Amino acid sequence: MLQVAIVGSGPAGFYTAEALVKKFGAEVRVDIIDRLPTPYGLIRAGVAPDHQSIKAVDKRYAGTATAGGVRFVGNIQVGDTGVTIAELSDLYDVVVLATGAPQDRPLGIPGEDLPGVIGSAAFVGWYNGHPDFAALAVPLQHAGACVIGNGNVAIDVARILAKTPDELAASDIVEHSRIALDASRIRDIHLIGRRGPHQASFTPKEMGELGHLSRAQPLVDPTHLPPLEADDALDPGLRKTVGFLRSFAALPRDERPITIHFDFLSRPVAIEPHGDALRLIVERTRLEGETAIGTGELHAVDCGLVVSCIGYRTTPIPGVPFDTAQGRFVNVEGRISPGVYAVGWARRGPSGTIGTNRPDGFGIVDLIAEDLTPADRQGGAGLDALIAARGLRPTSFADWQRIDAAEVADARPGAPREKRVNLDHLLAALLP
Repeated sequence: MLQVAIVGSGPAGFYTAEALVKKFGAEVRVDIIDRLPTPYGLIRAGVAPDHQSIKAVDKRYAGTATAGGVRFVGNIQVGDTGVTIAELSDLYDVVVLATGAPQDRPLGIPGEDLPGVIGSAAFVGWYNGHPDFAALAVPLQHAGACVIGNGNVAIDVARILAKTPDELAASDIVEHSRIALDASRIRDIHLIGRRGPHQASFTPKEMGELGHLSRAQPLVDPTHLPPLEADDALDPGLRKTVGFLRSFAALPRDERPITIHFDFLSRPVAIEPHGDALRLIVERTRLEGETAIGTGELHAVDCGLVVSCIGYRTTPIPGVPFDTAQGRFVNVEGRISPGVYAVGWARRGPSGTIGTNRPDGFGIVDLIAEDLTPADRQGGAGLDALIAARGLRPTSFADWQRIDAAEVADARPGAPREKRVNLDHLLAALLP
């Protein structure tokens, strides 16, 4: 019997489990281990709360979790506390690291450690109810907010800051964030990007949504747009995205109280205290090919909140080689060391979509099949004994289903659920 431990229960972990079952059938046992008592990783804590159709992929993962030979083992830390990688390698034939990239990439500019400067992992975790960020202090009392980055996470952050309570009513945004955003005084949201519209990585769906906000207008400086004929060389998706930007640039200013400013060709160089708030110092750039070159021209943007959306890094695990420059585990096409593999963002860095993780998971399983030298390992039985000996409290998929039912029962009218945002409250759903 092949014994496999997957560390991480996000998309990469579940797609890998699905691939293992399809490849080995009844000859495999898979434990999906997560430090939280809730599965699904960024589906639960990363996807924007108003994108419920994307979150629906969790039904597929639930099918995998309840398939024969697969179990979820939640509330167990893997690393220097809980259970170590070396211990898992002794217990299982294969260990797959599917831990994603949950840490923010640093901005690398003076002032990034000031109060009011928040990474997108923290900010998104705050409005999605991740236990690590439920108590985050998010300053929303000033008129200005700067969102650094030209990708979909930046668009998500800007959109959530701009939406009305009614627009968020059918989402699963958590209560503490919903209340705070309802009282927000933000009126100017600046999307800061060092390059131009043709280099942005927004997708058409997210861009199109900005044109339908009830109290916020997106504005684009027409001088930042390349000549119209240059769009012909773009791939169809980016051409459509740039088309939205051109339509925003052509619209007259209206009376909506919030403005989303697309500040292209702008590079953050410092963040400074400014009274009881902040100001972001920005350098104007110009493009040489695809590269942004500083011009030396500086200006300041007043703000109370800065959210950095410039990428993510995997969390290092003791005993696993780590590529600090790339922010991921050292691996060769997914192989870390004999019997230990990485998949998803932990393997390749934060790139691609949720669906990109499916072929990645199936590819890793093909490598496992090539490398396989099964031994008589204890697998899950050994893990259970280790957990019991250390007095840890694991949760099962059935436990998650009870938490899920409690959250659904607590939902405000029209919302899919009211998430529990700290570990004690989550585990309280399991009490008799």
